Amino acid sequence: MPNRNSTPDLTLLGWREWLSLPQLELPLIAAKIDTGARTSCLHSFEVNPFEKNGQLWVRFGLHPIQDNNDVQIWREAAVLDQRTVTDSGGHQEKRYVIETELGLGNQTWPIEMTLTNRDNMRFRMLLGRTAMNSHCMVNPVSSWLLGKPSQQQLAAAENTWRQEAITH
Repeated sequence: MPNRNSTPDLTLLGWREWLSLPQLELPLIAAKIDTGARTSCLHSFEVNPFEKNGQLWVRFGLHPIQDNNDVQIWREAAVLDQRTVTDSGGHQEKRYVIETELGLGNQTWPIEMTLTNRDNMRFRMLLGRTAMNSHCMVNPVSSWLLGKPSQQQLAAAENTWRQEAITH
């Protein structure tokens, strides 16, 4: 009989971490790690559906820089589903669900993510428990256990996004 107290090789996370969404060309994003949320979500605005090669897609805007709504970038993704999600305040909202790759530490794997406006939230992204399943465990009293990006990494990402915002 297996030992119920043993844990497989899981990545230990704090309650907030830096991660990446490579398929969305987001090399750095600060996320709240939330085991109370089933599904991950990404701050987005002006989420507009369209058809591409017979499949439903969405085009959406992002504010990739924390606490800065001046820089706007645009992304597109295939729609996996539409679901009604209940937020922590009990409000229900129908959201588009996309699948994208999550980069965490030196690992990547596909996750489902809803798109919603998180302007009034502290973090642009929330990493939910389904995305962490069989990959991570959380120490809720710690932060940034996977490290913080250097000032040069942050500046490079911000410069790229600012240039992209100017050209679009």
